[in-house]
Amino acid sequence: MDPRRPLSTVDLADIADRVLRGPARLGGVRLVCVDGPAGSGKTTLAGRLASALGTDAVLVHFDDLYAGWTLTGASSRLRAGVLRPLAEGRPGSYHRFDWSTRWFLPEATVVPVPVVLLVEGTGSSPRSLDPWTTLRVWVQAPPDLRLARGLARDGAHLAPEWRRWQSTEAAEFAREDTRARADLRLDGERGLLASTVPLLD
Repeated sequence: MDPRRPLSTVDLADIADRVLRGPARLGGVRLVCVDGPAGSGKTTLAGRLASALGTDAVLVHFDDLYAGWTLTGASSRLRAGVLRPLAEGRPGSYHRFDWSTRWFLPEATVVPVPVVLLVEGTGSSPRSLDPWTTLRVWVQAPPDLRLARGLARDGAHLAPEWRRWQSTEAAEFAREDTRARADLRLDGERGLLASTVPLLD
């Protein structure tokens, strides 16, 4: 193997090892943010990484913190309810948004103090979280593929919402320079189910 040749894939076990060897900046917790546009494969990747980390990891889905089809307030809810308590060594909690009733559930979801906190979702790695973050991961795929995946999951009747969301997230990524700030960039088009994950660069 030519050591000068760029790697085209990365092993999930290697990512998990990188996380565990990384600095804990959220109190004693290592925060990993898996960001990227909707339908790119973030949830699949985060779930597989959580499995690779085993009992060391807790996974929070950012779309449980949205107030519907908006990014407004999600990172503030994460910081106030989850990150600040964990930074102090205490369990955090949040109220999950119920997409069927379009309101937050009254019962709190408790987040215990883990070794690794995985947060996945569009907009989950804003600059404001950088001081606490051990690893920022970006996952991307072509817009048409992402839209097809989303409508297959959510239903074709939500096509207008999905198209509006693609504009919303594009503005967020431009404002936060999300892709460029990521520590690791992965290709969600070529699949995230194998033992190795395709790299974008």
